Amino acid sequence: MTSDDPGTSDGVDPVTLEVTRNACIAISEEMNATLIRTGYSPNIKERRDCSCALFDADAEMISQAENMPVHLGAMPFSVAAAIDRYPPETLDPGDAILLNDPFYGGAHLPDLTLVTPVFQDGDIIAFAANRAHHADVGGSRAGSVAADSTEIYQEGLRIPPVKLFEGGEPNEGLFDMILSNVRTPDERRGDLRAQEAANETGRRRVTELVEKYGRGQLTAMLEEIKDYSERRMRAEITDLPDGTYTYDDVLDDDGRGNEALAIRAAVTIDGDHVSVDFSGSADQTAGAINAVFAVTASATYYAVRCVTDPDIPPNHGCYRPIDIEAPDGTIVNPEPPAAVVGGNLETSQRVTDVVLGALSKAVPDRVTAAGQGTMNNVTFGGTDPRDGTPYAFYETQAGGFGGRRGKDGMDGVHVHMSNTMNTPAEVLETAYPLRVTRYEYRPDTGGAGEFRGGLGLRRDIQVRDHEATFSLLAERHRSQPYGLSGGDPGATGGAVLNPDDDPEELAPKSTHELPPGSVVSVRTPGGGGYGDSSDRDAGALARDLRLGKITPERLRSVYGIDPMDLRGDGEGER
Repeated sequence: MTSDDPGTSDGVDPVTLEVTRNACIAISEEMNATLIRTGYSPNIKERRDCSCALFDADAEMISQAENMPVHLGAMPFSVAAAIDRYPPETLDPGDAILLNDPFYGGAHLPDLTLVTPVFQDGDIIAFAANRAHHADVGGSRAGSVAADSTEIYQEGLRIPPVKLFEGGEPNEGLFDMILSNVRTPDERRGDLRAQEAANETGRRRVTELVEKYGRGQLTAMLEEIKDYSERRMRAEITDLPDGTYTYDDVLDDDGRGNEALAIRAAVTIDGDHVSVDFSGSADQTAGAINAVFAVTASATYYAVRCVTDPDIPPNHGCYRPIDIEAPDGTIVNPEPPAAVVGGNLETSQRVTDVVLGALSKAVPDRVTAAGQGTMNNVTFGGTDPRDGTPYAFYETQAGGFGGRRGKDGMDGVHVHMSNTMNTPAEVLETAYPLRVTRYEYRPDTGGAGEFRGGLGLRRDIQVRDHEATFSLLAERHRSQPYGLSGGDPGATGGAVLNPDDDPEELAPKSTHELPPGSVVSVRTPGGGGYGDSSDRDAGALARDLRLGKITPERLRSVYGIDPMDLRGDGEGER
């Protein structure tokens, strides 16, 4: 039997196994569709900042919806924490466990995870779980993504594993406690109920599988699904060249005066096993960019999967051949009460960058140049002058993807650990007292190369008729996204207050009180280029010029070509 054969040695036929595996994926996707459809906040129903997954009775992941990598790799830690607090014998049908504590299974406080056991004949046969980013969970700043926090107590309501539903009934005391500590209680209640609905969808569908195949056969198939992924992942790793490969990069700063914070990774490939060691990374820091171990692990798993077969089913099995060492008390594994909200958002991106950078030395043809390397977190909060109620608006901003062998990087997309959508301008302006005044690509921001990096974006948002608190939590304002195989780095990002009237450059991690009419202009980084720029196809250059992705000045200065020389060159004829 080959590694690509999903058949088993215990009598489960391959066809039934494959049907069941795809059924589990469909369950996760349907859960996610339910969560998006029933969510209250634009952050969930429009940006889709949420993820769903299915776990077996041993709390090991079986399947996931294709959503947020930073959620999905870390969610197993949440399910494990839930079961640690509430062992199976303490759970009943209709129970659901809520948590967000980064030091007990969570990632950062805005990400609330709900875990629901699935019962059959009195026994747990599976767990349905989902994670959703709530636009506010309290704390010192509206939106709960405070760039100026120095300890977790400032970042919002910290929830250890606790039953949000018991026997199918909501724990109204817990609901009241949560809703009393947030700025937008109606929205929070709605999103929590949407999370419950998503898990109920998963519970129903798993029950149908049990009724179809029987408990014993289904249990055997779920185990084999994990084993199948493990076999395929080990076969992929075996094809990688053995050795230890290192890479290091930096975070710009922590917002508290500490700059150029190192993230270092040593990736060792040994047969069918990969180990990643983050020794030498910076000590945990005062600012809000410490990444708990679950986040570091999530980014590492993702990076390894990027250089292996994308068709390997993502579940617990494909993570078994990967070991991670992250020293205690470092920026990639801090100790409480460290501030961590930006670790999930920003440090996860740099962990991805350094692990992929190390792997580029082993398999350069499989690795993209660095993407924008940040989520460009933007938060506005205040009192909506239209109805006098508090609001909290949060979103991440897209940027450039890195070039790779044979392809330019994508323009204006969320990269790596973020896989959300933007908030459409029409939705933003309807839901919040804000206005989008400018939204466009940034020409010349993609790193030059045979295959250029993707372009960053510019998005200008105006405060309408009220005073607002604005918080920015971003990276790559100083350090550029790296190029590969001779490609140039991508352009850095930036942020400017009132760009058309007395412009003021904003620090990448900063909080500001804004008067009515203020405009914040966020400029996101471009992706790194891949390959030598002298090898870039003239038709590709002509196309970029025609589409306004490169200016004539850059064409001359970087590529050494006069725009007139491209006249009549394929798509470039003007």
